[in-house]
Amino acid sequence: MKKSTKDITIIGFALFAMFFGAGNLIFPPYLGHLFGDKYIISALGFILTGVGLPLLGILACTKVQGNFENIGAPVGSIFTKIFSVSLFLTIGPMLAIPRTAATTYELAIQPIFPWMPSLTAVIIYFALNLVFILRPSKVMDLIGKFLTPILLTSLAILIIKSILYPLAPLIDTGKSSAFSTGFKEGYQTMDALSSIVFASITFKAVLDKGYKGKEVMTMTLKSGAIAIIGLALVYSGLMHLGAQTSSMFQSDISKTYLLLEISRRTLGYLGSILIGLAIGVACFTTSVGLISSGSSFFESLSKGKLPYKLNAIVISISGIIIGSSGVESIVKLAGPILDILYPIAITLIMLTFLKDRIKDNFIFKVTVYTTLIFSVISTISSTKSLSMLNIGIIKFIKYIPLYSSGFAWLIPTVIMFILSYLYVGFSTNRV
Repeated sequence: MKKSTKDITIIGFALFAMFFGAGNLIFPPYLGHLFGDKYIISALGFILTGVGLPLLGILACTKVQGNFENIGAPVGSIFTKIFSVSLFLTIGPMLAIPRTAATTYELAIQPIFPWMPSLTAVIIYFALNLVFILRPSKVMDLIGKFLTPILLTSLAILIIKSILYPLAPLIDTGKSSAFSTGFKEGYQTMDALSSIVFASITFKAVLDKGYKGKEVMTMTLKSGAIAIIGLALVYSGLMHLGAQTSSMFQSDISKTYLLLEISRRTLGYLGSILIGLAIGVACFTTSVGLISSGSSFFESLSKGKLPYKLNAIVISISGIIIGSSGVESIVKLAGPILDILYPIAITLIMLTFLKDRIKDNFIFKVTVYTTLIFSVISTISSTKSLSMLNIGIIKFIKYIPLYSSGFAWLIPTVIMFILSYLYVGFSTNRV
């Protein structure tokens, strides 16, 4: 095999493993269940944010030497620091880490030990996390090597069998906004946020294989194509599975219960247990990695004032408190936070690709802060407990195009980018 082809394949599978979070598997079946015969439209939206955007995040970071701080630098050092802390809190102790625990309990532990309280299970889960984090072991590497193939094989059997022997015919559920719902549900994967923080891993991997200059971007792009195809196939297959259940369950069924029922009805009790355990262990390896990287991040940020071990313990305690509330509660908590962070991440990624054409950091600042302001206001207006505030701008934002789809920030951002670009160009020409 040609060296470049081999390297592309290896890095591609590494990217796939990076984005293939077991906790993400609960969202595609639910989207398919919601939209029935329109699941393909919803799948396109989900894949754009759940797969395409993380790849763009990797490519954007590659363009600026694999460093997230270089993406935020044109907006300012204070912004970059606040945004990076927000990202680490989101993909760490606030949302992603607790969700791995809740998903493990609901899919892997509760079906086998229905008598075990969630709080007890979550405490044991994070106690085991700390054992592996504070006392590193090769066991994690061995689990990681064999786990992904087992999980992928199980999912492949699940999807192929559902295609050959459908659970039920696809129906029209009568629900609209399939694309925009799928697009916003892709936020819940949190992969785009992770990609712009951890892109340095991919960048270093390409450099270590001897590639330089434009070759780095080319290799990353080709490797990313492998990851995209793999993830798109898995997510689309799971959505197809979910779409077959539209006539079988109410639309308010929980995401984890839906996946559990699909597994039971397709593979039987033992099959559902196998998938549950595989997902549970995958969640465990993910949480160990997230707690470890988060602990290192806050140790570095505080210049050693917050030691690694203390950070790991605090993050685990936070995980216990939030994780014991259940997957659905965590998803609801994540919604408003991701509705603010994701538009900013999208804007930063797109601006990075246009960086060579942007003459002044003023354009970056105006565009990003416009996104921030409108995403915050839009989120407040769509949050029931806050939408009753009698503030004029909150009422006004509801008249902005795309507000009902959750993209009230998009048009103001584009307009302010164009205006600031023209202003800088005009000012430069006058000088």
